[in-house]
Amino acid sequence: MELTLDFTTILLLGGAALLAGFIDAIAGGGGMLIMPALLSTGMPPHLVVGTNKLIGTFGTFSASLTFIRKGLFKPGLWWAMSFGVFVGALVGALLIYLMSAGVLKKLLPLAILLAAAYLAWPRRVSLTAAHPEPALSPHTIRRSIKLLTGGLIGFYDGFIGPGTGAFWMAAAMKLFRLDLVAAAGVARFMNFISNLTALLTFMMLGNIHYPVGLSMGGLLMIGAFAGAHSAIRYGAPFIRPVFLTVVLLMAGWLLVAG
Repeated sequence: MELTLDFTTILLLGGAALLAGFIDAIAGGGGMLIMPALLSTGMPPHLVVGTNKLIGTFGTFSASLTFIRKGLFKPGLWWAMSFGVFVGALVGALLIYLMSAGVLKKLLPLAILLAAAYLAWPRRVSLTAAHPEPALSPHTIRRSIKLLTGGLIGFYDGFIGPGTGAFWMAAAMKLFRLDLVAAAGVARFMNFISNLTALLTFMMLGNIHYPVGLSMGGLLMIGAFAGAHSAIRYGAPFIRPVFLTVVLLMAGWLLVAG
C-alpha cells in the first residue's frame, strides 16, 4: 500500500516512536502510542497490527538485550514461560489475520482504550509498591504457571497487543513478587518473544508496511535503549511515576480522541 505522508505527520510518527520506545522499556504501554499514530495515517487495520509488531520488535530487542547484558535477566531460567509466549503469540497472530478488516477497525481503538483504562484503574497502583513478601525464585515457580501466564499474555500480544508490556509488569510483580527492575527485565524479554513471533507470522502473511515500520523501529530502538538504562540506573523511584503517568495520560488521550 502506498501512503502519502506530509512532513508534520512524519515528525509526529518519529516523535511517537522515540517516546514509545523510552516508555515501553521502563514500564510497558508504548504500543498505546504507536498504534493510534499508525491508525491516524489511514493505514488499513491489518497492516497497522503487522507494522506495529515490526516497530515493537526493535524496541523490545534493544531493551531486553540491555537487561541481559546487565545480568538483571537470565533467559534460561524462564524457558517454559518463553515457550508459552511463543505458542500464544502464534495462535493470536493467526486468529487476527482471519478477522475481517471492518471488525478489526472497530476492535483496535476499543482494545487500546480498554487496556489504558485497566492499567490506569486506581486499584492497580498497589502493584507498583514494593511487595512485603520476598521475590519468588524462577526455580520455585511451577512450570504450569509459567506456561499458562506466557500463553495468555502471548496470545493477547499476538492478537492485539496494546499494553502488553505493562500487563507483564503487573503479572511479574503480583504472581512472582519481583521488584520493579526485575519485573521490567521479564516484561521486556517476554514482550520481545511475542513481538518476534507475531512479526514473523505477519511477514509470511504480507501484512507489514516496511518503510514506515523500519524507520519508526530504528527510532524506537534509540528510545528503548535510553529507557532501559534509565530504569536500571534510577530503579523503582523512577519507574513508578512513569508507569502511572503513562497509563493515565493514555486513558485520557484515548477518551478524548474517541
